[in-house]
Amino acid sequence: MTTSPTEEQRLRDLARLRRVRDRMDRDYAQPLDVDALARSVGMSAGHLSREFRRAYGESPYSYLMTRRIERAMALLQRGDLSVTDVCFAVGCSSLGTFSTRFTELVGVPPSTYRRTAQHPLEGVPSVVAKRVVRPVRNREAARAARK
Repeated sequence: MTTSPTEEQRLRDLARLRRVRDRMDRDYAQPLDVDALARSVGMSAGHLSREFRRAYGESPYSYLMTRRIERAMALLQRGDLSVTDVCFAVGCSSLGTFSTRFTELVGVPPSTYRRTAQHPLEGVPSVVAKRVVRPVRNREAARAARK
């Protein structure tokens, strides 16, 4: 069984998209931008953005910010770092943007989250805990509530 040239291209693009996603997961705290990510896999920024959205349902920037907010939630729960320290530790360069995105994804500002964060998942396997505390965008939360 052979694959068509367009199918082969699609499979190559998917492999490159996985490399980009893996890099964002690994290097979330580094300064990453779509142009640099696209260059690293030999794609144009526009093509990377379109294909990433098609494959994963969100833009590369949105995916990266979700990873950063997930890590920020864990750091804020520890309670030993200020919101500003957490902001820079996860790779955000603007406290305002960080606070806005955190509030959009989590539902409360980072300072409130830090103050009220408990450790209810202590002892729960990390794979389960990550699924439970993963940030949910407001529009996704509304869809989940209707189900």
